[in-house]
Amino acid sequence: MDLEKHPAAPAAAAPSELRASDADRDRIAQILSDALAEGRLTAEEHSDRLDSLYAFKTVGELDVLVRDLPAVGGSAAAAPVTASGSGWTETVVAVCSASARKGRWRPGARTRAVSVMGDINIDLTEAVFEQQITEINVTSVLGNVEIIVPENVTLRGYGSGVLGNFEVSGQARGATDPQAPVVIVRGFSLLGNIEARPKPGARLVDLALKLRKRTEG
Repeated sequence: MDLEKHPAAPAAAAPSELRASDADRDRIAQILSDALAEGRLTAEEHSDRLDSLYAFKTVGELDVLVRDLPAVGGSAAAAPVTASGSGWTETVVAVCSASARKGRWRPGARTRAVSVMGDINIDLTEAVFEQQITEINVTSVLGNVEIIVPENVTLRGYGSGVLGNFEVSGQARGATDPQAPVVIVRGFSLLGNIEARPKPGARLVDLALKLRKRTEG
């Protein structure tokens, strides 16, 4: 007979208390994007909820952001995730070298940029956006990463630096087009530099019409 006392196993966390993953945030971001295009959310409401999306930590908190919107489909943890939203659609790497993306190119929904003692330039001023939200995840170690966007694109930044710099400028809502794509820069800099900024005078045109056609099509 085993008389030794064993500690009780910790109770499993409820689904709503689970830590949110990148895939969870992608799904909620898409619901918010559709709601903006359909007129269910104003530009200001969309911006406020998008800010909260990347500040909240749990699945339950994310669900609150879309509770009053259609096509929620239950909790974020239980929702199916498409292959395109589960990984990186493009990776830009510079190791003791330089890499660039510029001109008329189509950025993926999620781009990863890694600079190790190198330079990366991502220029979106002439890019063709095929989605409402474009996320760029950046890691810089003794390197330099510069991201440039049109001045009427909504730019958001979430990151930090250790003996390095992470700076996203031009996030004022009044300077952006309410129907413009949203570029989210998330990153970490170690003894390096990450900078994202709008380029004065560079603008994407007919944004509302293009996004509306894409949604209806």
